[in-house]
Amino acid sequence: MSLPHAILTALLEKPSSGLELTRRFDKSIGYFWSATHQQIYRELGKLETEGFIRTLPSEQPARGQKKSYEVLPAGRAELARWTAASQDPRPHRDTLLLRMRAAAVVGTEGIEADLRRHLDLHRRQLAEYEEIEKRDFPPGKDSSQDRLRHLVLRAGIDLETFWTHWLTRALEEFAELPGHDTA
Repeated sequence: MSLPHAILTALLEKPSSGLELTRRFDKSIGYFWSATHQQIYRELGKLETEGFIRTLPSEQPARGQKKSYEVLPAGRAELARWTAASQDPRPHRDTLLLRMRAAAVVGTEGIEADLRRHLDLHRRQLAEYEEIEKRDFPPGKDSSQDRLRHLVLRAGIDLETFWTHWLTRALEEFAELPGHDTA
């Protein structure tokens, strides 16, 4: 499972509390690896038990204070081990594609409207990624870290571009199906 590795990555970028991690997941890592608030807190406890992270010392009594975490050398070593390990790609699973296949045998009721909804969602996500690219990766920002982060963002842009093109084509094909009502 990669959630512990996503958390280790985020904590190495910046020591954070569980709440801060949740917010950062919503703004970055969460675009390609999502986790709920509860999953993050549960994983923080496991990582601390395994000796991969520790709670940062607090200047005030801990009662009622948010705990912040940092990665220990064992956590950095685990993340480096995991990063260097080979992994095979996972088969793509997509409910919409399965529903399209099923529509071929049971009928297309409701599919066209959902294709349009998906197209709108992917267009909005693409626009959001392109805004992030303009904001966070201006020309000349080319450190190794920036270039790798930009590659991850480019993967999101390319995937959303694929989906917007594929959905546009699917809707064009759908419009040409025999018996399709163009009204």
